[in-house]
Amino acid sequence: MSALTVSQDPDRTWDDLVRFWEDMAWPEGSKVEIIEGIITVSPSPAYRHNVIAERVQRRLYSVIPEDWGIFQTLSVAVPSRLGMFIPDLVVTPVQDRPEADSHIPAALAELVVEVTSKSNARHDRVSKPAAYATAGIPLYLLVDRWAPGGPTVTLYGEPKGDVYRVLSAVKFGDTIKLPEPFDLEIDTSEFPVD
Repeated sequence: MSALTVSQDPDRTWDDLVRFWEDMAWPEGSKVEIIEGIITVSPSPAYRHNVIAERVQRRLYSVIPEDWGIFQTLSVAVPSRLGMFIPDLVVTPVQDRPEADSHIPAALAELVVEVTSKSNARHDRVSKPAAYATAGIPLYLLVDRWAPGGPTVTLYGEPKGDVYRVLSAVKFGDTIKLPEPFDLEIDTSEFPVD
């Protein structure tokens, strides 16, 4: 199953778009995001995709402060890029009283992790990093199972405008290091390749 896009009236405001995204009855189990002002509905991720996210999450729990959380279905908003994203993982301080119940401002995130799916890898490689950098999220970890040269993991950081600097890139099987505040090595040989 591949992603489906829902076209919107170009005259709608960000608030209108978010309200539509929140109020619509989307197919159960699907992942519904707003990417560059377009609502995108994707099927739930495959098993291997989830195994990778779980491996990264397990490692992160050993290094994050007690008042931070690792969320798998938390939406992050980047209104300036007309984006409402659901990263595979988002690490953020836990909010006692969030502004909205359905999402947080992306600027609150310390790290986002995306694991590519074959049908929407382009979004994870192009649209999302531009939005995450714009929001000032310090670190973006892209686990690209479908990279043209073979599965890779790329750590982006030092956002400036809508661009990240590549801090590190490895092939599956190698170790990638996340800098402070995580100071964590992730052994990608634990990731399923097929």
